[in-house]
Amino acid sequence: MQPNASPTRSPEAARKEREFDLVLYGASGFAGALTAAYLAGHAPPSLRWALAGRSAEKLERTRASLGLKNVPVLAADAGDPAALRELAARTRVLATTVGPYLRHGDALVGACADAGTDYADLAGEPEFVDRSYLRHEARARATGARLVHGCGFDSVPADLGVLFTVGRLPEGVPLRVDGFLAVDAAPSGGTVDSALSALGRPLAMARAARERAAVEAPPGPGRRVTAPPGPPRYVGELGAWAFPLPVLDPLLVARSARALPRYGPDFRYRHHVTARRLPTALAGLAGATALLAAAQLPPLRRALSARLAPGTGPSEERRARSTFSLRFIGEGGGRRVYTEIRGGDPGYDETARILGESALCLALDALPPLSGQLTPAVAMGEALTERLRNSGLVFREAARRED
Repeated sequence: MQPNASPTRSPEAARKEREFDLVLYGASGFAGALTAAYLAGHAPPSLRWALAGRSAEKLERTRASLGLKNVPVLAADAGDPAALRELAARTRVLATTVGPYLRHGDALVGACADAGTDYADLAGEPEFVDRSYLRHEARARATGARLVHGCGFDSVPADLGVLFTVGRLPEGVPLRVDGFLAVDAAPSGGTVDSALSALGRPLAMARAARERAAVEAPPGPGRRVTAPPGPPRYVGELGAWAFPLPVLDPLLVARSARALPRYGPDFRYRHHVTARRLPTALAGLAGATALLAAAQLPPLRRALSARLAPGTGPSEERRARSTFSLRFIGEGGGRRVYTEIRGGDPGYDETARILGESALCLALDALPPLSGQLTPAVAMGEALTERLRNSGLVFREAARRED
């Protein structure tokens, strides 16, 4: 994926032409309400924004609970393409929390691509991201729309964390970065539903990846980018066991590396989940295997989804105890660096922060004049990193891994 310059983009003109700077779609759901609360506390008073979703009544309740008397409510069903087109045409930026995106997301991406509206979501579903590229990339390039998937815990910490790490390594040399994730958090119904939807379609996911690879431009001449799974192993510098984590994150990191020459002529990234104790690691691996197996069987998939219905999630007290740490080891040109991104509850509180700041970044910041499907690092890069650091997410470099 190469960045695409947008000859049609004029943020100042777009601001005059559009009714809103930002619309949050899905604002009455669990993740959506948290994102609305974040925007209520962090959006500048001059921001013209609105809450949108399927039910005006539920949106009104969300607005009332947040004391947002002057923020409009816009009703539009995810199954009504005409309503989504009208919604996208009214705003400069549209951020959505409505998943699973494989089931509910394509029409809204298409509406934004057609309208030249910047789009951000929480998608962690590789098939959806690839299908979005195949169906909407060319149109978004033509209209000047930025389509930015993975603007939550999937996959901003990994994408911006690798960008942060690469910036501390020498230029013009082969680079190797490994990411190691440690999480203490509880899932929500929406997360479970999205995961089961994605895991239940392995053949379709592989087919979408092949179709994308057949048409996507490779890195520039003389450049190579890979994101292979790392082998299970004990990492002494971390004091933890590491296992490959086959999620969207390494795929987005690789796309950022293909688009940005700063990642060097030969770049490799590997993404892992960690546990301090081997029994804990093995139990987690067994649970993931069982979830993957269950996702292949429709009755079991429905039963698991029913146990945690979409729109539900962990309590405020549980989220307050939740944390994540994503640590990186980077090497290149004879230099070895250790970096970390650290925060609170990853799936909800931090995801609300990340999506909120991503939407504000797209709406308000001076960004490269690019269009098409872009990763967070390519579309927003240092501007989003600075926003997240200023809002409280920790980006740091350590002298040694033990620091």
